[in-house]
Amino acid sequence: MAKAKRKPSAAFMKPMHPSATLGEVIGDKAMPRTEVTKKIWQYIKRNKLQDKKNRRMINADEKLKPVFGGKKQVSMFEMTKLVSRHLK
Repeated sequence: MAKAKRKPSAAFMKPMHPSATLGEVIGDKAMPRTEVTKKIWQYIKRNKLQDKKNRRMINADEKLKPVFGGKKQVSMFEMTKLVSRHLK
């Protein structure tokens, strides 16, 4: 008996348009939320923005600060919430 593969939620797969602010970080093409998250993590890792002591915290650089509502540091969970405000 083959196990049914879990289908990703349609809401997550719907292409979203990033705001101009978020577009600076991940590009301005419409993409699903899953892809947005992936691109943000690539950016964070490439620019070494994960806090060295507490890996769950993300340090904002000049491009991410406006996305994070002006905050210098946010948690992974808070980041997801703040980023979704920049998606239409």
